[in-house]
Amino acid sequence: MAAAYRVDVQRWSGLFSELMDTIGERFTRPEPRRRVRDFVSGLLAPLPTKNCWTIAEHAGDDGPGGMQDLIGRASWDDTLVRADVRQFVAARLGHRDGILIVDETGDLKKGTHTVGVQRQYSGTAGKIENCQLAVHLSYASPLGHTLIDVALYLPKSWAEDPDRRAEAGVPETVTFATKPQLARRLIEAAVAGGLPCRWVAGDEAYGGDPHLAAALRGHRLGYVLAVACSHRVPTGLGVQRADRIAAGLPKQAWQRISAGDGAKGHRFYDWALVALPQAVDQHAGHHWLLIRRNRSTGELAFYRCWSPEPVPLHQLVAVAGSRWRVEESFQAAKTGLGLDQHQHRRWQAWHRWTTLVIVAHAFLAAATTVSTTSTQGLIPITVNELRRLFHALIIEPARRIADVIAWSLFRRRHQATAITSHYARQALTDP
Repeated sequence: MAAAYRVDVQRWSGLFSELMDTIGERFTRPEPRRRVRDFVSGLLAPLPTKNCWTIAEHAGDDGPGGMQDLIGRASWDDTLVRADVRQFVAARLGHRDGILIVDETGDLKKGTHTVGVQRQYSGTAGKIENCQLAVHLSYASPLGHTLIDVALYLPKSWAEDPDRRAEAGVPETVTFATKPQLARRLIEAAVAGGLPCRWVAGDEAYGGDPHLAAALRGHRLGYVLAVACSHRVPTGLGVQRADRIAAGLPKQAWQRISAGDGAKGHRFYDWALVALPQAVDQHAGHHWLLIRRNRSTGELAFYRCWSPEPVPLHQLVAVAGSRWRVEESFQAAKTGLGLDQHQHRRWQAWHRWTTLVIVAHAFLAAATTVSTTSTQGLIPITVNELRRLFHALIIEPARRIADVIAWSLFRRRHQATAITSHYARQALTDP
């Protein structure tokens, strides 16, 4: 029984310090170097909401100004910090069969001033909403999975409006780019940085872009990218729609294979694989159309696949099934780390907040790999459970009661000043 209570507190603390020391080298002054550690600790804490005020209070600062400086005004490059995260992930989760997963997530917003916001389709909401969208890159391997990079999608309505760009601090070098183009940049940065990977997975937004697929073949990266039922592929009988090909398959073409383990059992589907030798281009390799059929509803899903060498069906199925991992990462980052709780309208602040959430998530993912092997009757420790334990056992004991009282006084003093200001402003206009 005693073994069941063993946790790797010292190893978690050492790993956290290793990552914080690494990204700390991106800060030239000691104040932001200390604050970034406190900021990430605040993201890991179970705060009701996460913003510069609540994180500053959690850190024991005498006000929110230091955390606001870290996000909005201090001198540091969030791109270099994300590069450090990729190196950290490569060292802790890297595997030659690693999978890069591209997907987007949306944050619902009010108004029109937050950078990138407009009415657009959000997969998170499942409909057109006033929101901002970001393309994320996730890394999955047999050792774990985590978010590693991000690019904010800037719609044409923003990219072509100099006044809105200036107000939101959008750099002049940033121009309009489609989501597949943003995904390609993220993937190429990961490959150039030496992150070990063999595959790329993505949904229809990326599978429908032939330029992205060609770029992946140029990098010799295999891919399993979802496509629409109307997607057309070259066959020996001419160019055909994917759904027409599926309709003509014989019964023996289908095989029942699990797309991965789920919380309630294996995720079994029926799968069929159609070779596409007519699709070969200057990159050579092997092309396939992969078709998934739901065992209960009969609903079909389609994937364009490529690999520089022949691979068995079950490997392509495993890559297709890996896409759910990015959704798991989004859920953990939003519910536990405040990914969508930022209150920043400007370009730089948005990227810095999101980058530090990625730092926190990468730490949790890596820390699960150094945890004690589970005893009988326990599942392996999860990212969400590790976050709770890390805060309770390492972060929270270091806080002082005096800091809690000081922030109660700070809030009440701030509210008193605000009330006085409101009454004074009202006295200037009302009788």
